[in-house]
Amino acid sequence: MKLKRISLVCTALAVTAASTTPVAAADGLPLAERLREAIVAQNFKDVVDLTPPGTQPVAQQDKYDPSPGELMNRARTRADGKPLHQTPNLDVAIIKLDPAGRPQAVANVLLSPQHPNGVVVPVQPQGLSTDQVRYRWWDDTEWDTNGGVGTRDVVPGRENAPIDFSSPYPASVLKLLVGFGVLRLVDLGKIDLDADYAFDPNPARAVCGGPTVKKVRQHFDEMITKSQNESTCALVKLLHDLNAWDQVNRTFADLGMPTLMVTGTNPGNGGAWGGANMSGLDTAKLLLLINGGPDVLWTTNDRKPVTANELSPSSRKFFLETLAAQGHNEMLSTSNWCGRDYPVQGIPQQVPSRWIKPDGTVTVGVAVYDRDVRPCNEAAEVTFAHKTGWTSTAGSDAGIVKSLPGKNKRDYVVVVFGNLGMDYADTVRPADPPGVFPVLYTQKYAQLGRQIDVILQSS
Repeated sequence: MKLKRISLVCTALAVTAASTTPVAAADGLPLAERLREAIVAQNFKDVVDLTPPGTQPVAQQDKYDPSPGELMNRARTRADGKPLHQTPNLDVAIIKLDPAGRPQAVANVLLSPQHPNGVVVPVQPQGLSTDQVRYRWWDDTEWDTNGGVGTRDVVPGRENAPIDFSSPYPASVLKLLVGFGVLRLVDLGKIDLDADYAFDPNPARAVCGGPTVKKVRQHFDEMITKSQNESTCALVKLLHDLNAWDQVNRTFADLGMPTLMVTGTNPGNGGAWGGANMSGLDTAKLLLLINGGPDVLWTTNDRKPVTANELSPSSRKFFLETLAAQGHNEMLSTSNWCGRDYPVQGIPQQVPSRWIKPDGTVTVGVAVYDRDVRPCNEAAEVTFAHKTGWTSTAGSDAGIVKSLPGKNKRDYVVVVFGNLGMDYADTVRPADPPGVFPVLYTQKYAQLGRQIDVILQSS
């Protein structure tokens, strides 16, 4: 009963220095309730599980996103799939921004086997935070066999929190945390983006590649825009070389984002990313900081005011420009597959020109998309500075949406973490054409992205 009362009262809140009032859309529903309805309307339970419980050895997934090269040859089949045996875990957070970039409203909704109709997270407006969720580390086996209930706490002292939730593994969205750590040290004068970094992984690990010498700036760009694992390993190792990871994780906690962490990585090669965790709400706050804005963005529980100056203007500009150059636009937005009947269109994003070939198709490294995106770019309504991530049991996307000139105004941060990764499919999904980048997720993510964009226009 306590949970129900909290959920109904603490929905989306307008955030100002003087007051907090619910932000309602034209239909009168608060933002968080509209978000909850949009999530439930996707009916995720009719997704097909290609590796249902009992058909695969009991083992944790590899915590790396397969490379685009590996995925180009991935065969997609529904032959052995079965209906999803329970509601998936989903963590969705949005922050609506005012014209200056300040937080105007926040909403966070969780979906899980314990909350099949979604639960609105009570958010403290000044801190854009919650103490009402007991976050648990993700474990594939526990989700399959324990009704989705985790056993290891992410944040201590939450044993009595009314909402118990296992946070889906963030996949390559964790690269936002690596990027933040690098740029904090750039601002402290400990890293030079234009300096060469000689990456010599030891012990060798295939996912991290071999020895290379590249500018730090190039590693950063490849990590974000192409989701290149080799460059990510290099930057993780660079932070280890500087004994900086404890400081980076402590910074997230000190800034009121305690669920953000990268732990257990290998100092010798920058690999082993399974100890990364991110909640939707804290990730949205990190993107809010990167986006910037005047005044205090939020205040921590220790009464520390957090402003955009946690990163220098030059570092935020570089981070935003890199996110805006994202090549993989294929989860909440699906513009790389312009004109296909499947998947449906998601957030109506403009594809960055950097990746568009003379014939209008998109190639990102070795990842080849087979559609002419120019018609969709002409009809695009927004830019989407974001990072995607995919593993067998993780699908994630997090970024900043801004309307293009002359289009309906919206300006917001959106984060979606789910456990429906590449091992899940829609009953209507056709076979992927040979030689092109495959559809990695259920199109329900794109449908949700589109619906969120509609909500943010009308709220």
